[in-house]
Amino acid sequence: MRGSTAGTTVRVVLILMASDWTTMGCPAPMHDSTKLLSRVDHLVYGTPDLEASIKHLEEVLGVKAGHGGQHHGQGTRNAVLALGPTSYLEIIGLDPEQPEPDRPRWLGSDDLAAPRLVTWAAKGQALESVVNQAAQSNVHLGSVLSGRRDRPDGSALHWKLTDPRQVVDDGIVPFFIDWGNSPHPAMTAPRGLTLVALRAEHPRAKHVCQDLEHLDLALPVVVGTQPALIAMIRTRKGIVELR
Repeated sequence: MRGSTAGTTVRVVLILMASDWTTMGCPAPMHDSTKLLSRVDHLVYGTPDLEASIKHLEEVLGVKAGHGGQHHGQGTRNAVLALGPTSYLEIIGLDPEQPEPDRPRWLGSDDLAAPRLVTWAAKGQALESVVNQAAQSNVHLGSVLSGRRDRPDGSALHWKLTDPRQVVDDGIVPFFIDWGNSPHPAMTAPRGLTLVALRAEHPRAKHVCQDLEHLDLALPVVVGTQPALIAMIRTRKGIVELR
């Protein structure tokens, strides 16, 4: 077995205490929150058991994820939930219908022991320029790749992205994605959720903050014993914290 899918990564939160933002790191001013959320394309929730996580997240969030489709050649498939008009939650896991790929799967899917938010994707354009500018600040995002996902209805989505295998700062620094002419997945994903805040914890918070600053991303990061990406999501049940 690859690991438990017990619901240890989510909890309902009624109040976000101000003290959560005061630990050493780079807590962002409140007015930067809207700017940050406008940059979020999607959050990536990795899981060793996709169907179990779809069921669990439905219980916690109150909305069932829609099957997104298969990433052919990558050995993964996903399900999606809209978090706003142009942002969504991607639940990604191994695809038993595909053969083992000849290289590691995207987003650390091979090594997950339990479901969690593994990283996020930021909206981007002219990704080659994004990569080159980041490299000048010693932030290495990897090559620009092409992606494809075949949807259950037979249609396909195409996009460009910076290499998601090039994990920077344990996934707290995002990869960048450009959907080009493809419709954004949030347009057809099940609705009912809203992303209201995103923050992170990391043992080297100040270093991570510097990398994010070079990318003009005002993600609040505080010192924590383990790297963690933390999303606050408004649901019909209240605000839910997803890690």
